[in-house]
Formats: sequence, structure tokens, C-alpha cells
Amino acid sequence: MALPAEPSAASASLPPLPSDVQVTPVRGSAEKMQFIRFPYALYKDDPNWVMPLEMERKDFLDPKKNPFFQYGEVELFLARRGKDLVGRIAAIRNPRYMEEQGTKEGFFGLFECVNDAGIARALLDTAAAWVRERGMTSMLGPANFSSNQDWGLLIDGFDTPPAIMMPHNPPYYLGLLEACGLTKAKDLYAFELSSSAQPPEKVVRIAEKMRQREGITVRPVKMKDMAAEVERIRDIYNSAWEKNWGFVPFTDAEFDHLAKDLKSIVRPELALMAEVKGEPVAFSLTVPDANQAIKAANGRLTHFGLPIGLAKLVLASRRINRLRLVILGIKPGYRRRGLDAILYLDTLRTAKQLGYVGGEISWTLEDNHLVNRAIESMGAKRSKTYRVFQRPL
Repeated sequence: MALPAEPSAASASLPPLPSDVQVTPVRGSAEKMQFIRFPYALYKDDPNWVMPLEMERKDFLDPKKNPFFQYGEVELFLARRGKDLVGRIAAIRNPRYMEEQGTKEGFFGLFECVNDAGIARALLDTAAAWVRERGMTSMLGPANFSSNQDWGLLIDGFDTPPAIMMPHNPPYYLGLLEACGLTKAKDLYAFELSSSAQPPEKVVRIAEKMRQREGITVRPVKMKDMAAEVERIRDIYNSAWEKNWGFVPFTDAEFDHLAKDLKSIVRPELALMAEVKGEPVAFSLTVPDANQAIKAANGRLTHFGLPIGLAKLVLASRRINRLRLVILGIKPGYRRRGLDAILYLDTLRTAKQLGYVGGEISWTLEDNHLVNRAIESMGAKRSKTYRVFQRPL
């Protein structure tokens, strides 16, 4: 069993550690499958949870398939009360994050737990001990495994399913983490925008004026030249988010892996490159909300050897009517020129033409006021809030 974090003066106010619960590291493929499948029973009565595909989760946790493991460390833990599984957690060390942010922060992620604060503490103490043993002085999370993947705990907006690549959890998780002494590090926002929204005439007029004055052109990505396009996008992404709170740059392998995963759902008309006098300076990516189709598969593409889940997924994919704007990045030196408004407007017009009813713009930092105001100026409304927590070690 992993050693819990050392007690502190604040321990008296924390929930007591249950004597009948054991938290142990995952060993072997059978326990890894238990780790993957634990949420399936936990969320069975939640109509808004989208069951991930087992195949995708296995690949995500496979060091041979997930490029994060080329530099990062992850330890998975399961909590048991007798023979019953009651929780899970991952402890994470990300040296690229520490180098970029100049901190000694570790992470916890993949947190799932029954509604018991003592069990939650046992899981979090175990993850904290693991990252502290590796030289960390504080712990952030939930992170799966960094801000480039699922990031944060849903604390507001439980009445709708999550968009593709966004987390979802029961409302009681907030109380569990707060009871265990974790505090807010940063909130992240998601916004809802209907395709019928009418941006203010002033916003449209200024955006078009800037388009002409700055020589801005917007084009779809060139699918026949994807290798070169991926390089342009990676350059924009890593420079646009550099020095942002929580940011860690993609490695080449990670970016290529993400591009490969998204290629099957990307609509080129909604992947837009903005150029100023021929130089790529901004990029936005909006994808169909594949969670609408994934939900129909119930976690598996095959049942009893038959591709039943795959058939359901394919049929449901034809009915996807929502989008998620995943990325909108502008190189430093080209901000405050109306590029964000131009990309939002062009995306909105195209979404209407393609028949989508609306979608989500996510996520943004709570204190990125410039971006948040630009999104709201398009007629979007804040729909969900996610919180990243911190714990000193």
C-alpha cells in the first residue's frame, strides 16, 4: 500500500481515514481494466455522462500508444473496501510542465470516488505522497494528464452532457475535494453559442474593417497538405499559449497523435487558418461534438463478437448537430487586430450553412478577460465552470 501524506496541523479538520479501505497501485492488465471500468457503475444513473470507449481508454493508458509517457510518469491506484472497488486516482509527474511553468507541481487525475470524504482523502493522500516523493512541493488537479487533455472538475453546468474532450463528474465531487483541504487554483469557462445568434452589427462592422485594413485572409486547412499544415498549426498553438497559466507545449509526437485522432471527425470548413499578407498567424478548430455519437455506443464497439456498438456509433454520427470550438490561438504581435472576431464570425456563418444548431466554446481561463469578452460579444453565454484545485505538500 502506498504511504499516505504526512499529517499536518490541518489534519484534525480533515475527514478521518477509513481503516477498512486499502489504496494500492494498479498491477497487471486485469487491474487496469478494473480501473477503466470503475466509472461505468458509478455513473449508471447519470443521464448526462458519456461512457468513453474502452478501446480509447486502454490506448490512453498504454505507454506504448500515448506519447505523454515518453517523458511523463503516471501511477494508477485503486481503492477497495473489502472486495468492492470504491475509488481510483492517478498520480502524475510532468517534467515538461515544470520546465515551462518554473514550478515543482505534480498532478492528480482520473479521480473517481463514491460519495465518501474519507475514501477521497485516502486517494488524494496517496497521490500526494507519490508526487512528494518525486520532489514536488504542491499538487494540482484533476488533470488527465495535462492541460492539453481533460483538465479541471465540473462545478457548474451539470444539466447537459459534456462536449467532446471535456470532463464530466457528479456534483458531490466538489464537496469531497473541499473537505479534503484542496483549494481553488483557477476556474475555466465553457460558453454556449446558438448558430442562430446574431452578433452585434458593430462587432461585424469592425471585424470586416480590420479584415480589409490588415490584409487578413481566412481559409480552411488544406487536407491534401496536412503535414505542412500541422507544422503551421503547432507553431501557432505553442506560441499563442506560451506563458499562459497551466500551459505545457505539445511535443511533436503528442501533436501528431492529436492530429491523427481528430482527423476522422474534423470538417475542413471549420478548421480555419488566418493569414496576414500570406503569413499564418492565427488558427481556430471547431469539431463536430462526437460525444453525441460516442454515447450511443455504450463504451464498446463490439458486443458478443458483433460490431453492434460500432453500428450504433456510425448511425448516431449522422445525427450530430452540435459543435465544439476547441482551439482559437493568435500569435503574439497579432492580437487586438480583430482576428478573434473574424474567426468567430466565419465559424458561425459556416456552422449555420452546414446545418449545426449550435455548440460549445471551451475552455478559457477565468481571468482571460479579453478572450471572454470577445466570446460574449458574439452572443455566447457561459454554460459550465470547471475548477483546477491545488494542495501544498
